[in-house]
Amino acid sequence: MTQTSAPDLHTPLQFIKGVGPHRAGQLERKGLRTVEDALHFVPLRHEDRTRLTPFRSLVPGVAATCSGVVVGVSPPPPGRSRLPFTVMLRDPSGYATASWFGWRYLARVLKRGQRLVLHGRVARYKGVTVLQQPDYEIVENDEDERLHTGRLVPVYSLTEGLPQRALRSLMWRLVDTFASTLPEVLPDGVRQRRGLVGLAQAIREAHFPETDDALAAARHRIAFDEGLLLQLGLAILRSRVARARGVAMNPRGDLVARLRAALPWKLTGAQERVWDEIRRDMAAPYPMHRLLQGDVGSGKTIVAALAVLTAVESGHQAAVMAPTEILAEQHFMTFRQLLEPLGVPVTLLTSSLKPRERAVRRAALAGGEIGCAVGTHALVQEAVEFRRLGLVVVDEQHRFGVEQRARLRGKGEHPDLLVMTATPIPRTLALTIYGDLDVSVLDELPPGRRPVVTVARLESKRRAIYKFLREQVAGGRQIYVVYPLVEESEALDLKAATDMARHLADEVFPDLTVGLLHGRLGFEDKDAIMRRFKAGEVHVLVSTTVIEVGIDVPNASVMLIEHAERFGLSQLHQLRGRVGRGEWKSYCILLTAGRLGEEAQGRIDAMTATNDGFKIAEADLELRGPGEFFGTRQSGLPEFRVVDLLRHASLLEDARRDASAIVARDPELSDPAHRPLRQALLTRWRGKLALATAG
Repeated sequence: MTQTSAPDLHTPLQFIKGVGPHRAGQLERKGLRTVEDALHFVPLRHEDRTRLTPFRSLVPGVAATCSGVVVGVSPPPPGRSRLPFTVMLRDPSGYATASWFGWRYLARVLKRGQRLVLHGRVARYKGVTVLQQPDYEIVENDEDERLHTGRLVPVYSLTEGLPQRALRSLMWRLVDTFASTLPEVLPDGVRQRRGLVGLAQAIREAHFPETDDALAAARHRIAFDEGLLLQLGLAILRSRVARARGVAMNPRGDLVARLRAALPWKLTGAQERVWDEIRRDMAAPYPMHRLLQGDVGSGKTIVAALAVLTAVESGHQAAVMAPTEILAEQHFMTFRQLLEPLGVPVTLLTSSLKPRERAVRRAALAGGEIGCAVGTHALVQEAVEFRRLGLVVVDEQHRFGVEQRARLRGKGEHPDLLVMTATPIPRTLALTIYGDLDVSVLDELPPGRRPVVTVARLESKRRAIYKFLREQVAGGRQIYVVYPLVEESEALDLKAATDMARHLADEVFPDLTVGLLHGRLGFEDKDAIMRRFKAGEVHVLVSTTVIEVGIDVPNASVMLIEHAERFGLSQLHQLRGRVGRGEWKSYCILLTAGRLGEEAQGRIDAMTATNDGFKIAEADLELRGPGEFFGTRQSGLPEFRVVDLLRHASLLEDARRDASAIVARDPELSDPAHRPLRQALLTRWRGKLALATAG
């Protein structure tokens, strides 16, 4: 294919002068296919190269940008690759050295006489000023001077084989040629009310700003657009759900009354409030669309069971979907214990079932013999059919995509949807990420739940820890010992857990019963071990993270987590939630090896500082960043380039209000005034969630 007409915003980058097929392939790896994609690919940051620091003014411990001529090149001697590659540089004020480890190719790139611009951290070594592992660029001519130095210089996210300079030069040409042709997408009223600069100006100054203020205004405008397009997509989904005909499920409530009478405790005030919200939603003639968030142990499962019974008593079926087989199996055990005594059959559907058994269970579902199916994403496969699906419950939503929950809902005639998460998040963020859902919060723990005493201990304290565990067992309590299981090293980790169980049984606690639980055991074996632990026959249960969620043994009072630094923060908090369920004082011991990295130490510190799931979630957000925390990559939401979910909370709230107002007036953006906005929305969501059917 050849490009004959004049290039425009939709021109594939391959046909832009100086790009070609090879570089176009590199750009595509960053999601950049067209000129318009590239214009919206804003820099990660800008370096202020208007004020280059003279070498003699460099301060150890501070990052700086400076420029000098290479006067000496010193690769490490042959066979000494652990030594750094160094160059000596000169500027009008004096000399400095730059050093890099493991960059062998630099010997081919850097030569005496070249002028470099460098940015990096400064150190003093043997009396010499050294820039350590700096970013560097070779300055070749006057155009380079104008573009790569002496200004606020954009620094882009790169991919292999695509140098910063080459990408910056391409962006300069694209912005210079095409930014002015970008159509304005925001309605004038919104732009004026929010005091935003025009889109063409924002794109130009987001890449190549003249001042810090211009850059801030440009990024604010682009962040608002990102927030608005996210909220518009969610608002359209929400309004479609509200307009859809759902099933009104308002039975007498006999099954719910029988389950409540059988429970050994009363529901908390928070559970009563949330159940009332869900019951009202289910009775309404349009589909429920609700997020239920609550800390570990706040009693989400019971509320979900009440919803399942309401659907069944109305003559419908319910599906409960969990992200992993282990979690699905645990939900199956819990729902079976709660529902089967009431005559409601529960079945489990996962991909590891034998084909014949899977076929039998599918047939029973399709025939309407099963009231509640629990499973993994196997529930959304084409071959699974329900006779009358009325309710979908999705657990640990942040691990599921928006598209997966839409697919499961498609199994019925607009069934009700209840999404649950034990990762509590600040309300503004919940409204952003789950903007198509109503939010209910279980903010109260059942009576008798005591805060768990959490301590961090080093390997050197192991003997004292074992003594403490023995005292706890002597007092009638039970112990969890948890081992990490990381996918990359699963076989090794599993061996370590198995060896630890054997060591504890043979050498540390030969007079006690030690059990072992891990994901590779069959369902029946796992069930048998958990029953024995619950019955008090097993004193110490060594386990991988299969006990993360859904296990309730009130007599277990100590959670010992081995290699605690290898667990994520929300995972540590979930594990801690397995103890403190009875009337006894409970403990969580985080055992770590030696010196920890900054992030691992941050996780351990957060755990010992608080038991509050909301505070844990906020610490996790700050440590990991929102993209990873929410898994936006696989959630079906558009990627953010500028929006920071923490910093831009009030901007997102504004965008949500504007999106709601626009969709209330024009539910499918069919008004000619909204045409640019509609086009931008379709581009940003790119085929996700059938938004293209809008209008």
